[in-house]
Amino acid sequence: MNPKQFKMDLAGRELNIEINRLAQQANGSVLVTYGQTTVLATCTMDKKPRDIDWLPLSVDYEEKLYAVGKINSSRFLKREGRATDGAMLTARMIDRVLRPCFNNKLGIAFILF
Repeated sequence: MNPKQFKMDLAGRELNIEINRLAQQANGSVLVTYGQTTVLATCTMDKKPRDIDWLPLSVDYEEKLYAVGKINSSRFLKREGRATDGAMLTARMIDRVLRPCFNNKLGIAFILF
């Protein structure tokens, strides 16, 4: 896969989208940078389709707070131990939006940008 990069000015800040530059073992990846915020989204899938009635979609949302020096932890949970309640709710919100975009029988996403 050839990496692609798109840049534009949006509301006075630069929006930078890089496709397939990071996460080379994934089937696809997008790194989006807007101002000082960076989001990495990756997607993987099996080579053979499965004969199941449900869509095995999982969303993993992680906030890396150590980059800004905010480490909320107790004596037992050091660094980035487990997801916060806000991160779990954000993952569920992303899942609820993405799940209807997939064709249940083919397992193909129909997302238009």
